[in-house]
Amino acid sequence: MNQTHTAVSHARDTDAAVAEIGASINRAFSGAAADAVVVFASAEHDFDKLLEGLARECGTEKIMGASSAGEFSHSTRGEGSVSALALRSDDMRFSIGLGENLSVNPALAARAVARSFAGVHDSPLPYRAALVMTDALAGHTDAVVDELTLATGGEYRFFGGGAGDDGKFRKTHVFAGRKAASNAVAALEILSSKPLGVGVSHGWVPAGKAMRVTEADGTRLVSLNGAPAVDYIEEYARETGQRFDRGDPLPFFLHNILGIETGGQHRLRVPLGVEEDGTLACAAAVPQGAVIRIMKTSAESAVMAAQQATRSALEALGGERPGAAFVFDCVATRLRMGSAFDDELRSCAELLHPAGFVGCNTYGQIARAEGQFGGFHNCTAVVCVLPE
Repeated sequence: MNQTHTAVSHARDTDAAVAEIGASINRAFSGAAADAVVVFASAEHDFDKLLEGLARECGTEKIMGASSAGEFSHSTRGEGSVSALALRSDDMRFSIGLGENLSVNPALAARAVARSFAGVHDSPLPYRAALVMTDALAGHTDAVVDELTLATGGEYRFFGGGAGDDGKFRKTHVFAGRKAASNAVAALEILSSKPLGVGVSHGWVPAGKAMRVTEADGTRLVSLNGAPAVDYIEEYARETGQRFDRGDPLPFFLHNILGIETGGQHRLRVPLGVEEDGTLACAAAVPQGAVIRIMKTSAESAVMAAQQATRSALEALGGERPGAAFVFDCVATRLRMGSAFDDELRSCAELLHPAGFVGCNTYGQIARAEGQFGGFHNCTAVVCVLPE
């Protein structure tokens, strides 16, 4: 039997948030200790105080999560908040992993996380998954997902995203036990006697002509078809009658992002700024030699994408009833949609009912599961459903 409980506090004072969430979990579990707690928190909070308090209130050291850029559940959302999912289970086992110095050696950080997993070599339970949160500002998230896949022999489903800091893009943290760390990756291993479902969808479609990436350096997209990358953006803006300002490009980029062609689909990348030489600074790495297009979407398409991700996750349960879920989507999606983001969350809640969910807005999303479009994404809905 799996017992779960979701809790959200909109208190800006960390002690008050801990007390509210702790009391809610204790009531739900009749005072019994949680086996694990996943928590997402605004950068306004004192993370050391938050993690210490949750360990004390919930009776577990198995706490995992990240700072975020918008927190929510099936019933509420906000900014400056804390959202949490507590777990007690006879059918699942949990471990916490942390890999540090991510920017220096992503492979070593990923292997440090995998070493904490109990099910890599001889799993006591047949289904293996991990919630992975990373400091996306440190880069190398694609490499981390690849290295985790190699270290676990391709036997794990991964889901999660990049930690946030309320849209400031300055410093983010991941949580492992009572520790909040930057330049790091954290994971909650979930070993289960029943399948877990992971679904991924983004709802964006190609709008601009195909261009070859002729020069790129990590997250810096330097040139397309041999010309400064910004030239392609400016040409598209003129053709479509949109305003584009190099000095203030985010209003344009919230509605016009880049799609990397891969296997008949598009992995999304959000440009964040324009350098003096016309280079685009992106939220995640763009591979040199790739073919990219400008992509477009609508609020209705984003809602439909979240619905598709949720349906895919539910189907992957193999007939098991949903017990609870995690939902992740990009901070850019929330900013672009405004109040319409409530429609996306509402659609997920309706499909998952009576199961609840928690989640947050992230700086990129992580998904790797069979039958799903895997890797590190931007502006993409990722849903993981736990069995009842």
